[in-house]
Amino acid sequence: MDKESNSGVDNDLYAKHEKVYPRQVHGLFASLRVTGVLSLLGLYYLLPWFSWDGRQAVLFDLPERKFYIFDLVFWPQDFFYLAMLLIIAALALFFFTALAGRLWCGFACPQTVWTEVFLWIERKVEGGRNKQMKLAKGEWTAERVIKSGSKHILWLLFSLFTGYTFVGWFTPIDELSVSLFHFTAGPWETFWVLFYGFATYFNAGWMREQVCIYMCPYARFQSAMFDKDTLVISYDVARGEPRGARKKGSDPEQQGLGSCIDCSLCVQVCPTGIDIREGLQYQCIGCAACVDVCNEVMDKMGYARGLVRYTTENVIEGKPLNVFRPRILIYAALLVLITTGLFYAISQRIPLELDIIRDRNSLYRTTEDGQVENIYTLKLVNMDERPHTYRLWISGLPEAELLTRQHEVAVDAGAVLELPVRVRIDPYELKKISQEIQFHLQALDQSDLTITQSGRFVGPLH
Repeated sequence: MDKESNSGVDNDLYAKHEKVYPRQVHGLFASLRVTGVLSLLGLYYLLPWFSWDGRQAVLFDLPERKFYIFDLVFWPQDFFYLAMLLIIAALALFFFTALAGRLWCGFACPQTVWTEVFLWIERKVEGGRNKQMKLAKGEWTAERVIKSGSKHILWLLFSLFTGYTFVGWFTPIDELSVSLFHFTAGPWETFWVLFYGFATYFNAGWMREQVCIYMCPYARFQSAMFDKDTLVISYDVARGEPRGARKKGSDPEQQGLGSCIDCSLCVQVCPTGIDIREGLQYQCIGCAACVDVCNEVMDKMGYARGLVRYTTENVIEGKPLNVFRPRILIYAALLVLITTGLFYAISQRIPLELDIIRDRNSLYRTTEDGQVENIYTLKLVNMDERPHTYRLWISGLPEAELLTRQHEVAVDAGAVLELPVRVRIDPYELKKISQEIQFHLQALDQSDLTITQSGRFVGPLH
């Protein structure tokens, strides 16, 4: 094979990346996207600055293994709640994807949110789409150097502020601010500020749609969650074709044309550079920018809106709309059930943990006076923000005696105390070889702070 044919193969397989310059668009979905961006970024940047009860309102203190969320304090022992939260997040993704496609990608994904900010900065510095393209193709004049340099400086400053805020979720942001200002921040804080900052800079500034198209796995497996009743952004081929230019107010039927005037604005506003008229594509992130701009064109032409719209494949084919199908109802029911369960579990959560560990060296032992004794190690975890003194007692074996060096134990806030105890009973009082026994722990200064855990008492066979 000659060099010319080899070159042709290479060009087919490895197309050079062309930067996408999305045109700014206005409309319902654009307003919703801006609202989402402002809300999410507002939470991200402002929440670490709120104080609650003399501390940062939301703080994930990894060194101290404490996770503060307003009035709640979670510990590693509360991993169960995190597991439930992850299940809820996964179900929510399944639910919204099956219902209306890539809503997450188009309106709430961090890549989309930060890219919107970077695009806004780019437009403010370099101008609209046409000016950006003209500037990029022109010579490196003083104007281009100033504008391009200013843009990247603003991108970097915003990215570093993003990395600084990210670390502020894990290190008290007041302390972090002082240490960064005086150049005394620790190596890990410095590393994560720079790492997250430059990751934001490259992902939202340079890579943009390439992250969505090539790096994000969601784009690849989303089709497994779609069906013909999923609401997706679609082009109405029957109404739009054949496409062609025409004068404003003209009747397309008399010209043998469809409603699409082939203005290509739907392509120009797309952040991933696709043509929605070619059908549903995995590169589509569901931002609905093409819906907004097409509706504007239809309004100007005097045509009905909805040539490009959120609809289902079945509706496009003339079948009835069927949004609330069994899988949607099942996802919704599971979401409501698990979310309700999570909030109920948190509302009933007790900042106290009691683990019972039986002596593994022997099942039981017999004392000199003939009584049977089991040995346990109790692990008391005070997950409250203040110290407590607890009273310890047992139940379940009426004639059993709890032997310990102290029946009232003081545990500091966030501390773990291991307490060896013995439970002794006359073997004739045992009804079975193994019986259940309850250990009770109650704070002396807070009667509702109490916990009960079950253990096993093992005795000899009569």
